[in-house]
Order: sequence, then structure tokens, then C-alpha cells
Amino acid sequence: MPLLLLVDLDGVVYRGADPVPGVAAVLAARAEAGDDVVYVTNNSMHYRADYVTRLAGMGAPVAADRIVSAPRATALYLREREPAVRRVLAVGASGLDRELRDVGLEVVNAGFAAERMAREGIDGVAAAGRPEAVVAGVDPQLTYLRIAAAADCVRAGARFIATNRDPVYPTERWLRPGAGSVIAAIEVAAGASPIVIGKPEPLLMEEAARTVGRDPTEAIVIGDGIVTDLPAARAVGARTILMLTGVTSAAAAAALPEGERPDAVAADAEALARVLEELAGV
Repeated sequence: MPLLLLVDLDGVVYRGADPVPGVAAVLAARAEAGDDVVYVTNNSMHYRADYVTRLAGMGAPVAADRIVSAPRATALYLREREPAVRRVLAVGASGLDRELRDVGLEVVNAGFAAERMAREGIDGVAAAGRPEAVVAGVDPQLTYLRIAAAADCVRAGARFIATNRDPVYPTERWLRPGAGSVIAAIEVAAGASPIVIGKPEPLLMEEAARTVGRDPTEAIVIGDGIVTDLPAARAVGARTILMLTGVTSAAAAAALPEGERPDAVAADAEALARVLEELAGV
């Protein structure tokens, strides 16, 4: 049976603006051999087409339906598991809005709702048109009234969905507040906890496998995070390859308790290719 590879992006395929040497070529060879390659990322800023352009430029095998970001998985989750949700208040960047609209949801951006609250003196529920759900991710334009609008809607009964709980978001030069920081503000204000889609929760991996008609237990998760990728893989019963090309060192990998260790560790693209050849022969 062809392998199902669920591949993290930052720290595996690229680091910041730079490709990780050789990884795109390894993935292209596996796709040529018939394996399913699906990319999974907690990043809630961008739309799928942004990744397609970037990955194609690196020589990685890619199509829009093989990119499952936390916003994409959130949109699929709502479409498939929350059919009563039609209108959504989105606290996040434009990529989140676009993914939600792609599955037919009516999206009210929190910035628009906040402006109405300030201008008309109304609460967040009225300003957002009584949405059935609030979806939150990284919002670079976050304001007090955007938090207030989301909290008002959650307190009024809207479903509360978080793209992920990453506390920080790495940029080229800095660490900036991540989706988890935005979620925490809404959570405290609303007095309610969200359903979390992204890693280390299992829902992102489940949606990624479903896009190619596979069961997540068949997957091999290739990631660099011991607190995101590995727990998410364990949660769905997938095998794991920990890459030492990103945030995890060899020493940190070696120090993992027995029950938390990956199935394999790869220091670079050459080692990754070798491990995948071995797994394909199992």
C-alpha cells in the first residue's frame, strides 16, 4: 500500500524563507512512487494558494487540496461536523476568512463587528449578526473590541472553535503572539473553552487523512515538534518521524520518555529518504 505522509512545513520543508536542503526532492520522489503527500500546519495566517506557490517553487509535490492548514481543517470540521453553523465570526487574518468562505460559510470578520460596536453602540452579538460560531486564530490587528465581540457571541451560545493553541508565532526576525494568545483572551473574557483543531489535538491529522480518503492510523507524520507533531500523531495512532531540522535537537529527542519517542529520527533529507524506504518495505 502507498505510504500516507502527513508533513509539517516550517522546520521540515523550510526554515523561515529557506528550504531545508533536499527535503522537497525526497517528497517529490515519494509522490512519484505513488505515496500520498499531504502538508499539515498550525499556521493560521495564510490561504492554501500561498503555500502552493511557495512549495512548488521549492520543487515539492503540491496541489491546493493537499494543503491542510489549521484554518482549512477548521473549515472542513465545521462543514462536516457542525452543519447547523451557517454564520461565523472570524477573529484572525484573511487566510482564515477565505478558508471559511470556501466551504460555504457566511463570514463576519471581527474587525467589521468591532467597528459596528464602536459606531452604533451595540454589543458583539448584534454587530456580528448573531453567528452560530466564533472561530479564532492569529489576528495581527487584534483589538479590545474584537475580543469583546467574540466573547459576547460565545457567552450568547455561539460555538467556540480555535485553530490552534500555539502561544507564539515565529516570524523571520521575532516571536509574536500566536493563536493561543488570542484564544486565551477570548476564553477568559467569555468564560468558556474552545474546541481546538490544530496540533497537538487530533482533528487536524484526521481532516488531512480524510482529504485523500485514508485513515489517519495509516499515516506517517513527519514533523520537528515534540510538543505538537508527536502528540498529534500519537492521538490518531500514526507512526512518526522526528526531523532534527527545526526546533528539536538530538539531545531533546534522546531525552524523551519511552512512551513519547518517535518511530524514527532523521537529521537531514538523506536520513529521511532512508527511513521512508525502510517503512515502505514493511
